[in-house]
Amino acid sequence: METQVLTPHVYWAQRHRELYLRVELSDVQNPAISITENVLHFKAQGHGAKGDNVYEFHLEFLDLVKSEPVYRLTQRQVNITVQKKVSHWWERLTKQEKRPLFLAPDFDRWLDESDAEMELRAKEEERLNKLRLESEGSPETLTSLKKGYLFMYNLVQLLGFSWIFVNLTVRFFILGKESFYDTFHTVADMMYFCQMLALVETLNAAIGVTSSPVLPTLIQFLGRNFILFIIFGTLEEMQNKAVVFFVFYSWSTIEIFRYPFYMLSCIDMDWKVLTWLRYTMWIPLYPLGCLSEAVAVIQSIPVFNESGRFSFTLPYPVKMNFRFSFFLQVYLVMLFLGLYINFRHLYKQRRRRYGQKKKKLH
Repeated sequence: METQVLTPHVYWAQRHRELYLRVELSDVQNPAISITENVLHFKAQGHGAKGDNVYEFHLEFLDLVKSEPVYRLTQRQVNITVQKKVSHWWERLTKQEKRPLFLAPDFDRWLDESDAEMELRAKEEERLNKLRLESEGSPETLTSLKKGYLFMYNLVQLLGFSWIFVNLTVRFFILGKESFYDTFHTVADMMYFCQMLALVETLNAAIGVTSSPVLPTLIQFLGRNFILFIIFGTLEEMQNKAVVFFVFYSWSTIEIFRYPFYMLSCIDMDWKVLTWLRYTMWIPLYPLGCLSEAVAVIQSIPVFNESGRFSFTLPYPVKMNFRFSFFLQVYLVMLFLGLYINFRHLYKQRRRRYGQKKKKLH
């Protein structure tokens, strides 16, 4: 006896871009589903309304569709998705006006046109938001990248200033005072690198990558680089003086406490001993560093006077002489003003960190 060919119950719904068909057949295996000449062909062995039989149907669509249907089998049904070639709303599913008897609306997925448009807009907004997040990066990703960038910057600076500090310390214990006079030729290249790299610190503060105030950061950057590049870098007579050792040693000592503190902050670690050193060592070291820089400037004034370097005369009719040594005298005042600004900033930081604990104890 031949297997009877029957038509299954089919339920449909649509969106602007897709058609959804639900075929009421259970225990279906290897169905034959295809679209040719805009007609959907379905044939499968399964259990439907007429028991276990071969079920098949054919549907000619109202408008053009893509010829690659996608289907998914479940225990109770076959779900078919068909893509429309043009995104718009259809007034019915089939080309023939009379609805086939086996076909009915799928009210579980049914939407009218206005609801479907709202759903489409919501999906489009979700897609655009996803693209925007992918292009901009999620807040968590940006935070991780910022922390990684700051960690690496502080690590590089720590390694550079540690090398300078260890080099100067070892040479002092081996050579004694003799090591003072060739400090510049021994560590200047590394100091140039570290101090030029410190520009990043000022930029980070200026664009908001870090919460550091711009003015104290900029004052320290400009002040140190003026001493390094102008006072020491342009005058060979200054490069063999003992003051170079004290300037470089005070700078490197400050930084070997500051940069590891910032490194640990990037990974949310707080080592209490290091934190205390970070907020305390500047009290003696900043004045000593400033004093060393002032001595370097004072020692350079006769050299600049004798050489006339960076001094100039304005042309006729003004004919005024501008001696660089006069600027250096003004710079000495600015140097101690800068020390006051940085000292005040660091004092406020220390007070915020430890001031509350003292109040609680009383």
